[in-house]
Amino acid sequence: MVFGGTMAIFEGIAAIAKDDIFVRTNDYVFRYSLTGWGWIHLILGIVIVLAGVMVFTGAVWARAVGVVLAGLALIANFLWLPYYPFWAITLIAVNIFIIWALCAGTLRGRDVV
Repeated sequence: MVFGGTMAIFEGIAAIAKDDIFVRTNDYVFRYSLTGWGWIHLILGIVIVLAGVMVFTGAVWARAVGVVLAGLALIANFLWLPYYPFWAITLIAVNIFIIWALCAGTLRGRDVV
């Protein structure tokens, strides 16, 4: 989660600081302000990093919050596809892995046969 959140922070900073590096397409059903969308990714990334740090404490609530935040980040990156497809697909894959890892849990304290 810390890695995925950090990548979302970089994505947000790039969109806020220099939004002319992104491809602007007019053929999609949805269209957003890149600067506003950058702020969404930046804030979501910061919250994901903080939740990721809390997962290291082993709190179950942090894992549940992490699943919800990774799901939101997955949706945000899906909507980001028209602007930076490679980065968005990469972060979609990272967020799917985060959700899987948080739902799978750990094997500590269990007897594995």
